[in-house]
Amino acid sequence: MCALVSKEGKQRLRSLADPLAGLFVRARVHPNALTIAGFLLAVAAGFLLGIGSLRWGAVVFLAGGLFDMLDGAVARATGKGSRFGSFFDSTVDRYAEIVPYLGLSYWMRAESLFFLPFLVITGSLMVSYTRARIEGLGGTCEVGLLERPERIVLLFLGLLIGGRALPVALVLLAAGSHFTAFQRMRHARRVL
Repeated sequence: MCALVSKEGKQRLRSLADPLAGLFVRARVHPNALTIAGFLLAVAAGFLLGIGSLRWGAVVFLAGGLFDMLDGAVARATGKGSRFGSFFDSTVDRYAEIVPYLGLSYWMRAESLFFLPFLVITGSLMVSYTRARIEGLGGTCEVGLLERPERIVLLFLGLLIGGRALPVALVLLAAGSHFTAFQRMRHARRVL
């Protein structure tokens, strides 16, 4: 099963980000600086979500996701891509993915569904881990329903709409991310 956003759709998104990446290239901004900026935005989003400012948290969270797209585009455009840069980016991305859910969990602490963000965190980490592990063993991994762009969009929409949409988005994120990890485990059996 493919991702929710097609490969062509992701290419179109990247091509939309290229002009913005060009600004950073001309300003000689290092890709790792964009990675760090994305992480700091994720921390700010986590704080905003923790105090219950869901819509502002959603906007800041989405901005952090944009920086995640831009760091790779800038690295490719400047020829500054490296194995360490790739490692650094993917590691910081995991932290950036965790922090907003910690903020949400804190905000939801008095509710019966406070555990949902933790289920999403574990599923998201397993999606990333399964891909990294398959590729580390020499396989390829282009499968999965909920990759990071889809997870960013689902959480953004849940936060922006608010109300009952947020728990629904979290349930979809938790179920979809664990399902994606399972898809990748099945895929690993075939390719490895």
